[in-house]
Amino acid sequence: MAKKDSKDKETGKAQGILGNWIVRNLLLAALLIVGLLLFAQVGLGLITRHNRTVTVPDFTNMTVAEAHDLARAGHVGVKVTDSVFVRRLGAGLVYRQSPKAGSTVKKGRSIFLTINSIVPRKVVMPNLIGYSLNEARAELNNRGLSLGKLNYTQDIATNNVLRQTVRGRNVRAGDLVVSGSDVDLTLGLSSDERPTVVPRVIGQKYISAVDALHDRYLNVGRVRFDSGIRTYADSVNAVVYQQDGLGQTRAYGSSINLYLTLDPEKIPAE
Repeated sequence: MAKKDSKDKETGKAQGILGNWIVRNLLLAALLIVGLLLFAQVGLGLITRHNRTVTVPDFTNMTVAEAHDLARAGHVGVKVTDSVFVRRLGAGLVYRQSPKAGSTVKKGRSIFLTINSIVPRKVVMPNLIGYSLNEARAELNNRGLSLGKLNYTQDIATNNVLRQTVRGRNVRAGDLVVSGSDVDLTLGLSSDERPTVVPRVIGQKYISAVDALHDRYLNVGRVRFDSGIRTYADSVNAVVYQQDGLGQTRAYGSSINLYLTLDPEKIPAE
């Protein structure tokens, strides 16, 4: 009888040890899985810079050195990828950037700069006929050209490019045009297309305001500067403090008058 009790105790002890070992290993396995999941989440966040975004600074009218300094402070990078020739803008100054100022990007993102060259450079005009407005706009930017006036005419397809001109002259694919030239587009407009809404461009510089209006299929009308704006550099740095038609609906291709200033006290709060 004593032998049986001793054997039962040994069996129970062995089962207890085995049970503890299984529980311990299950706990270790669970902790390992949790640790791996946390590590993967943190690692993915570091790789993708999750929730680490910054607002793109405005580099226009700066030297490349100044742009590098501002980019470093703003946690982004800058790369000069193209040049245009603007007669009234200082040589070597930033004329355009992509993404545009105010955009939200991840930290460390490179901002591509177009600077003003010393002598005019000519580029080959692309064929934009049949392109959508967005496609044509992207192609012009890639070629170092600017989107000019949007002219609309009745057609079955809205924002389909029908004609491309520079200073009122038709330009064909393959023609040489001065880099930075404004290319005006004649676009189709369906008869059932609804009017567009005039966006708020108050507080933006001229180039950004033009882009915002083009995004809504509108043009810049008259541009009036304060008396304190005397040079081209002043005009580049000036911001819109008043505009026509804010929040109103307008037909495609309508012109919106802008008023610019260097006086921050004139800019109304949103």
